[in-house]
Amino acid sequence: MPSTVVHLAIGGVVAAALLGEEFDRRAVAVVLAAAALPDLDTFTGLYLEGTHRALLHTFVLPAVAGVALAHDTRLRGVSRLRARWGERGTRVAWVALAALIFGGILPDLMTNGVNAFYPLYDRFLTFNGELLLSNQRGVVQTFVDLSTAPEQTTENTHYWTGVDPTRGAEPENVERIFPVVRSGFQLLVVALGAFTLGARFLEER
Repeated sequence: MPSTVVHLAIGGVVAAALLGEEFDRRAVAVVLAAAALPDLDTFTGLYLEGTHRALLHTFVLPAVAGVALAHDTRLRGVSRLRARWGERGTRVAWVALAALIFGGILPDLMTNGVNAFYPLYDRFLTFNGELLLSNQRGVVQTFVDLSTAPEQTTENTHYWTGVDPTRGAEPENVERIFPVVRSGFQLLVVALGAFTLGARFLEER
C-alpha cells in the first residue's frame, strides 16, 4: 500500500504544477495536508472497525468539497473564500482539492482498494490491472473485472497499518510496520516529488 510519504510526494508534484504564482511554503503546506488527509482514517479504524480506507478515502468527500467550492467561487454573488483570502485562497483551495483526489485517494484505489462511495454504498473497490495490445488477442484489459467475487465491506474488511495491525485486540508482541516505500516505483514517485518541489522552491528564490 502507498505510505503517507508517497501521498505527500504526489501532492508535492500537484502543488508544483498547479499553484502557479501562489507557490510558497504556506500554500504547499495546505496542498500537502490535503493529500495526507485521507490517511487520518487510519486512526478512526481503532474506534470504528472497517472505516480505514472508507471514512476519508471516499469520493463523496471531494465531491462535497468540490460542489461547495464551485458554489462559493463561481455561483455566489460574493465569494466568502475570495473575500477572506482573495484569488490566492481560491487557487490554493482548488489545487488542494486536486491533491486530495490525485495524491490522497487515487493511489490507494489503485493499490488494494478503497471504499469509494462510502457511506452511500459500502463496498471496497480496486482499480488495478493492465492494458495490452496483442497481435493475437487484440486489446486486452484487466481493469474492469465483472467476476462474482465476494463483496468487501466495512463489516468484513480490514487494512493493516502500523497503528492498527489487526482487526480487534492485538497481542502484546504484535509487529507494527510503518511503510515508507514498498517498491522501486514508489521510491521513484517519492524522489520525483522531492525533486519537483525542491526545483520549484529554488526557482522561486
